Amino acid sequence: MLFWIATALLTAVTAVVLLGPLFRGRTVLVEDAVGEAAVYRDQLRELERDKKLGLIGGEEADYARAEIGRRLLAASAEAKAGKEARSGRHLLAQAFIIVCLPAIGLGLYTLTGSPGMPSEPLAARLANPGNNLELLVAKVERHLAQNPDDGAGWDVLAPIYFKMSRYGDAELAYRNAIRLLGQSPERMIGLGETMTAENDGIVTADARAAFEEAVRLGSTNLRAAFYIALSLEQEGKREEARASFEAIVKASPADAPWLPLVNEHIAANSGEAKPEAPGNPTAADVAAAQGMSTGDRMEMIRGMVAGLDAKLKENPNNFEGWMRLVRSYAMLKEPENAVTALKSALAAFPAEGQEGQQLIAMARELGLPVEEALK
Repeated sequence: MLFWIATALLTAVTAVVLLGPLFRGRTVLVEDAVGEAAVYRDQLRELERDKKLGLIGGEEADYARAEIGRRLLAASAEAKAGKEARSGRHLLAQAFIIVCLPAIGLGLYTLTGSPGMPSEPLAARLANPGNNLELLVAKVERHLAQNPDDGAGWDVLAPIYFKMSRYGDAELAYRNAIRLLGQSPERMIGLGETMTAENDGIVTADARAAFEEAVRLGSTNLRAAFYIALSLEQEGKREEARASFEAIVKASPADAPWLPLVNEHIAANSGEAKPEAPGNPTAADVAAAQGMSTGDRMEMIRGMVAGLDAKLKENPNNFEGWMRLVRSYAMLKEPENAVTALKSALAAFPAEGQEGQQLIAMARELGLPVEEALK
């Protein structure tokens, strides 16, 4: 009931605001015309007085009287017309504002809104957020604001922040969870991945230390090994990087969805990049990148990714190229482009096939909304 009362009040206020200029404008015009006519009448009286006192001649007085009379008639006619039109003018606009606007608004709300849904304050929605991810996060954040030493809460929130690309919040959440609950392989891997994502895919020294700590704690998750190998590659230690990637292949199942990507890195660090997998940096590219600033290096990477994208559009029958492109866009923090690339890849390699399943598995690992690509 309160909703409809508020709606009625808002409608009334809106109508008054819109109708005001229609009434006020006509009133001002009528008052101006009436005042102008009164001025001309005063001028006629002053003219007669001046004529009697001999201050103006008879012929001049007649000319002046005729001109003042003409202006008086015009002003009187305007005032009369204004009074007659005051209630008749803008009737269509007034009727539209008073009747049609509320009717149209009510009709649209009835069709597209939910007038029968009971109001639900924020506290109630937070208590029962359902599948609404933003409300779930808001609920946990409210809880942690009141209970900042709840390590389990930080532990739950950290990977959610990461998937939402809120990397700064994710790093803080991981560090709080580690401080309160202690180190674990998954927390250290999560912290390392977050710092890597924050730095546009560059495995920093702190990120590498987190991955190495995960391995020291007994992690069997090959993500940590992959990022350690990637850091060696980024440092230009190609032999060590290749050996690390080869160790990942040996430790992986034969049908592991990440093997094509790992094999690409092995080929790149062996100088044996396959010609059918475009987008790999040449030896000259790698040498040039060593002396670049971070910003210039990222521009170079984006240029290479754009070139790979263009080549795949010309020749989409290239599975390894699509794997590389999707992952590259994800690491560049361009999820929309990553999903678009995934859609194109699945058009060439359907989701029902083995290659399609590997593409989907990799996309899920990267935190991409795979469902959008499958629509």
